[in-house]
Amino acid sequence: MRLVSQVIISSDIDDTVIQLEELQQNERFVKIIKEDTFLVEDAKLAIEKAYMASEETTVIIIAAKTFSPVVQNKLLKVIEEPPPKKEFILITPSKATILDTIRSRLPIIVLSQEKEEERLDLDLSQLSLAAVYDFVQTHKRTDAKAMKELVERISKAAIHSQVYNLDENILTLFSNTYIALDVGSPPQFVLNTLLLKLLARKKR
Repeated sequence: MRLVSQVIISSDIDDTVIQLEELQQNERFVKIIKEDTFLVEDAKLAIEKAYMASEETTVIIIAAKTFSPVVQNKLLKVIEEPPPKKEFILITPSKATILDTIRSRLPIIVLSQEKEEERLDLDLSQLSLAAVYDFVQTHKRTDAKAMKELVERISKAAIHSQVYNLDENILTLFSNTYIALDVGSPPQFVLNTLLLKLLARKKR
């Protein structure tokens, strides 16, 4: 790892921040770390810190489990054209939620993978209405926390399957799914909506 602008994919955000701190020499650190979702006001704070003049290099560490498309787009300009002596390090557990616009501007470092996941009992290469119905019924009692993990596995499987038209809209869909779960939307409804929208993006 280096103290330069980048996206770090890590399942342990706190440990990653500690590792970055161990690299600190003359740099000044600004850390904006959220336990769950990075909010618009957090992005505004990061941008404000970026435009504060400083003689030494300032490393702005922003970390959260999820970054909504709105937040990422708000950060895009300052990431694309950072003020002098400013470095942005974004830390999050999932590469799937990072928009292509951010990916194209920052190198992505996979520091550690998420814990070994259970097998996804859904063949996304053969997704159908019947399969969606059966899968949603199987998970009708899944709580929001477990549903987030399930959505993450679905997003990875969808990307790896290469049978969907995956563009910025579909990545936004995954991000919005996490947000919907965060604000209390029924997990079964969220899962059903995600799979139906994913089915509509299946290559014909």
